[in-house]
Amino acid sequence: MVAHVTTVAFQGVETRPVDVQVQLSNGLPSFAIVGLPDKAVAESKERVRSALTAIGLALPPKRITINLSPADLQKEGSHYDLPIALGLMLALEVIPSDALDGFVVLGELGLDSRLAPVSGVLPAAMAAMEQDKGLVCPAPCGSEAVWAGDLEVLAPADLLTLVNHFKGRVALARPEGIVAADELAGPDLKDIKGQEAAKRALEIAAAGGHNLLMVGPPGAGKSMLAERLPGILPPLQPKEALELSLVQSVAGILMEQGLATRRPFRNPHHTVSTPALVGGGQRARPGEISLAHNGVLFLDELPEFNRQSLESLRQPLETAKSVVARANAHVTYPARIQLVAAMNPCRCGHLDDPDMACSRAPRCALDYQAKISGPLFDRIDIHVDVPAVNPMDLSLPPPAEGSAEVAARIRAARDIQTARYADVKASKPIRTNADVDGTLLEEVAAPDDPGRALLADATTKLKLTARGYHRVLRVARTIADMEGAPQVRRQHIAEALAYRRVRPSG
Repeated sequence: MVAHVTTVAFQGVETRPVDVQVQLSNGLPSFAIVGLPDKAVAESKERVRSALTAIGLALPPKRITINLSPADLQKEGSHYDLPIALGLMLALEVIPSDALDGFVVLGELGLDSRLAPVSGVLPAAMAAMEQDKGLVCPAPCGSEAVWAGDLEVLAPADLLTLVNHFKGRVALARPEGIVAADELAGPDLKDIKGQEAAKRALEIAAAGGHNLLMVGPPGAGKSMLAERLPGILPPLQPKEALELSLVQSVAGILMEQGLATRRPFRNPHHTVSTPALVGGGQRARPGEISLAHNGVLFLDELPEFNRQSLESLRQPLETAKSVVARANAHVTYPARIQLVAAMNPCRCGHLDDPDMACSRAPRCALDYQAKISGPLFDRIDIHVDVPAVNPMDLSLPPPAEGSAEVAARIRAARDIQTARYADVKASKPIRTNADVDGTLLEEVAAPDDPGRALLADATTKLKLTARGYHRVLRVARTIADMEGAPQVRRQHIAEALAYRRVRPSG
C-alpha cells in the first residue's frame, strides 16, 4: 500500500503540486527520501521520527520509502515535514485512510511534535482553493491562510491535536485573519521647513506613481522627504494587498505582521548585494524590489550602490517584475515599485558651495554622477534639486499644510486615473499614469498645440530619448490631473520638462 498526501513546491510566488508518496515494505530497516530533496528535506526524517516518538508512535522495523513526485522538481524547505509524518500515519492506519483526501498539507515539525511556522502558506492556500481543497498548516500560519478565501483551514499547534481532530475527539476551529496595524501616524510633511519645490515634486511623484531622484548636499532633507512619502500615498487596494501579501508570505514575514494595508517602504543599505536587491540566492528568495511591490523602494546615496546592483534594476523598472534565471529554473517575482533615490551632487556633497567645494570641482561631480548609467538615469521620471536649507527657514513656524492635506489631493488625482483606466485591457494592469505607454499614452496625454510645440522644441534642445519624451508626457498628465484639467496644456508640459535633469558632461 502506498499512502498519498498532497503538498506544494514553490517557484517564486507560484506553486507546483507535489504528491508525497509513502510506502512501508519488507526488508532491512531504512528510511529513504527520494525526489530531489535538499538538505532541509533530507533531514526531515529525523524530525519526523522524533515527533512521532513524542506522541507515542514508533516506526516499524521496515523499509520506509518517501517519494516526492514529480521526481525531477527540486524540493526545498522544511514544510515537507508534516506531509511526510501524516503519510506515515496513513500507511500505519493511525488516521483514517480518507482523512487527507481534501487537503493540501505543509508544516515543520519540532522534535516534541509541535508545529513550527513555514513560509509560503498564503500561495499554498490559494492553490488549495483553486483545487477545491482545504489546507493543513501550523497554528501561527492559520491567520495567513484564511485570506485566500472560503476554504477549510486546519491550524493545529501540534501533531497530536491534528490526530485527535481526524479521529473526531476534538474539533479545530477556523482561525481568524489578522490585519496589520495601520501606521498612519508616521512622519509628517509639517516637519520639513522650506524645500517647497522638492515638496511639489514629491506630491507629483505620489499622485502619478512616478520614479523620483533628489539631488542635493548633505542635510538638505532628502531622506526626510522620502520617509514621508508613504504617509501621503493612498492605502493598498484589496487586490494590491493580496499581491504584496503573496510576496511577504514566500519571504516568511507575513505571519509576523498580518495582511498589509499600507504601502511598503523599503530602504536597503548601499552595501546590499545584487541577489538581496532583485531576488535570488542559493535558494531563490524575493529581493527588496519585490518586498516593495506596490510601494516605495528608497535608495539613499544612490552612487554608492554597487554598479551591478543598480543596473539590475533596469528591467524590473520597465516590466514590473523580477526574473531570476537559474540553470534549472526561471523564477519570477512581482516588482511594481515606485523608485525614490537620493544622492549628493558630488562625493564631498558641496559642489555649489564655493567655501566648501573641493579643488577638483567640477571634475569630482562628473566622476561621481557618472556612476549612474544613462539608461537608469533615463528611467527616472522626475529629477529635482534639493538645495541646502536656508537658516532663516529653520526659525519659521511649522507649515500649515501637512501630510493629511497633501494626501487628500493625491487621492483625488488617483481617483481620476482609476476612472480613466478602469476599462483598459492591457498586458499588465494600469493603475496610475506611470504605467501608461504606447498609443494609450499618446491618446490620454495629448497636449494642446502650444504644449506640443514646446515639447518638440525641448526634445531637440535637451536631446531627450524616446523614453524621456514619454516620461515627460506621463508627468504632464499627472500635473493636469492634479489641477482637474481634461487636457494637457503648455504649462503642464513646461513643469514636466523642468523635472528632466540634464546630465553633466565633460
